[in-house]
Amino acid sequence: MPASLIKGPASSGSGPGDPNPLINEADLLNDEAGRIGEAGRTERAAVWDRWLAGLFPADRAEVALVAVGGLGRRECAPYGDLDLVLLHTGAADVDEIAAALWYPIWDARMSLDHSVRTVDEALSVARDDIKVALGLLDARHVAGDRELSTRLVTAAGEQWRRTAVRRLPELREVTTARWQAHGELAFLLEGDLKDAAGGLRDVGLLRAIGYAGISDALRPAVRAAHRRLLDTRDALHIATSRRIDRLIAEERAAVAVLLDLDDPDALLRRVAGDARTVSHALTDGWRAADRLRSGSRVRHGADGRPVRRPVARDVVEHDGELVLARTAIGARPDPSLSLRVAAAAASTRLPISRATCEWLAAYCPPLPAPWPPAARSALVTLLGAGPGLPPTWETCDRYGLVDGWLPEWPRMRSRPQHNPAHRFTLDRHLVQTAAEAGAHTREVARPDLLLLTALLHDVGKGLDGDHSVVGAPIAAQIATRIGLPPTEVALVEKLVRLHLLLPEVATRRDLGDPVTIATVAEAVGDPGTLDLLYALTRADARATGPAAWSDWKGRLVAELVARVRATLDTGSPPAPAVPDPALVAGPLPAVHLGDGRVAVAATDRRGLLATVAGCLALHRLDVLAADAATVDGRALVECRVQPRYGSPPDPMALTADLRRAVTVDPSVLARLRRPTPTGGSTGAAPRVVWHRDAATDAVLLELRAADAPGLLYRVCVALDDAGALVRAARIATLGSDAVDTFYLVGAWPSNDERARLESAVLAAAG
Repeated sequence: MPASLIKGPASSGSGPGDPNPLINEADLLNDEAGRIGEAGRTERAAVWDRWLAGLFPADRAEVALVAVGGLGRRECAPYGDLDLVLLHTGAADVDEIAAALWYPIWDARMSLDHSVRTVDEALSVARDDIKVALGLLDARHVAGDRELSTRLVTAAGEQWRRTAVRRLPELREVTTARWQAHGELAFLLEGDLKDAAGGLRDVGLLRAIGYAGISDALRPAVRAAHRRLLDTRDALHIATSRRIDRLIAEERAAVAVLLDLDDPDALLRRVAGDARTVSHALTDGWRAADRLRSGSRVRHGADGRPVRRPVARDVVEHDGELVLARTAIGARPDPSLSLRVAAAAASTRLPISRATCEWLAAYCPPLPAPWPPAARSALVTLLGAGPGLPPTWETCDRYGLVDGWLPEWPRMRSRPQHNPAHRFTLDRHLVQTAAEAGAHTREVARPDLLLLTALLHDVGKGLDGDHSVVGAPIAAQIATRIGLPPTEVALVEKLVRLHLLLPEVATRRDLGDPVTIATVAEAVGDPGTLDLLYALTRADARATGPAAWSDWKGRLVAELVARVRATLDTGSPPAPAVPDPALVAGPLPAVHLGDGRVAVAATDRRGLLATVAGCLALHRLDVLAADAATVDGRALVECRVQPRYGSPPDPMALTADLRRAVTVDPSVLARLRRPTPTGGSTGAAPRVVWHRDAATDAVLLELRAADAPGLLYRVCVALDDAGALVRAARIATLGSDAVDTFYLVGAWPSNDERARLESAVLAAAG
């Protein structure tokens, strides 16, 4: 309840003559009213009912106050709003009654959505506005003429039942627009508990679908999920002392404590699970509505029995859904039956009927170890179904079937991924990766192992240590249980352990260095494994989200794969690329701009890379990779760049500034020396990691720090001032963090020299 109501004077419970009648403080301090949970919400509704009834004129006929929204459902949040309708039959003093109701609510600083209408007017608005129609389904009498309220409630319900099927397309259009605006609650780190897909508004849709008699939408699991989402919103209001529906990061810990959960991640997992339960139920509801709208009728044969179309062994299609064949239902069902039904559903993109899911969950026996061949084959078919995989897997997961296939799955279910590049929870990311891998099955010799590894590649996340290393033996255990032979189990384990190798090397290492290529070739071992890793890399990136892949990253990974394949075929790395002849032989200074490429040739001098990097930063260009070389006394610097935001810079202005900068023009150098704000990162301190024997003629210094404009320039200046010569740099950005790798010419064997250099770099990054 708002603090203003607690602090206000107690009301005597009289009518509209009181200037500002407020709720009795004892009511607000009641233990029940302040509680999180259904009892607290019910008591808060009772408090509001008593207060609003006290504002209403006593014994007044033909005028009634009706609550809709949360108060109508008796689901009042601690800092919720009020939705009220003042019904009348044409009373002359209805405006005075409305003022006596609304002004005290506003004085109490409550958010109020109100209207004054006759019953016919309310029904007319509901016919034109789908949101009003849904709201009236929650209408409940509060004060005044109860018969008038009953007329509205009854008429609104009857009107909805008559028109619901016809209006559902309109409702779905409005709902889809809301989902696009707010996203999916199950996969958001800061989701809106009310408006996101799977949130409280969607429970209202399920209630409306059930009210129309279309489907049994509010099943026990949905009702339980609904109560927990309401509890979460209650806790969020209490933790923040304000009306808020978005579960923002800084409030998660307090909300988790109020809900007796272990930590903020446990809260996110519970919210995700509940949102997925709601979303799945709504999908079922839409499907039932679509069948009703299209006039779908079960076809019958000449013998009078419903026509059932065979789809796969023991699986038939019946009225647009997959059900079990009669022969499949026996005293001893086949343990592989649930997987075979799922494979058929994903392949045909037909839903599994609710009754079939419930029967499989109750009666399908567990799979033996190792799995029978039919189960392995069904799993590969399921994983290779592409777009049909995620919805089918979600259905099976909602009914507990996946836990029978993979006992490790509960640990991964709905686990949040805090890297902003990830758009899904861990379990959904794994399923999505397998779905994306289906597009590459014709590129590899073992498509079955590609699909299985895609499902298992991040199985180590959430455990201590590097998830690739920790997850590899777990993937091997699963592959063994599934029944793969030892050689294939070893390959799955290897692919999981190396699944980040290609993108990390491509973005952090010099691909022209023979040591880089030889190291990757040695780790991969053979062309077949390389093909699998390349396909897995692309599937993983697409399943992660748009921020995880780009044309530039794709080109780098493809170049790395081509060089490694050539090394595996011939036994030696390919020759390095030849510098552009125009840069080597043309007049100085020379500046060449291309598609995401900036090349500069100038008289050799120290600090040239830093100067170029600083000039690019001034033009709001991020450097993704940089190479420096000296040929016949001239320095060559080539950078891969992309705009930090907005449109690319004016090429003529950029070229002019680069020419002046490399010829030591004081006007440009003065601009470069101005301090660049770092953004005041509050995250972990920057860190330096050294890599030896990772390059032919250099030592690698890897800087991990908060990303900021001009970071490369500042670090290059620090390295130059400390006497280090940088021949190449690779810049990788992971969300708000940068991982920048610098190839420093020389061995740098002295601990003191390395410490001095490290200190200078950390100071520049801080």
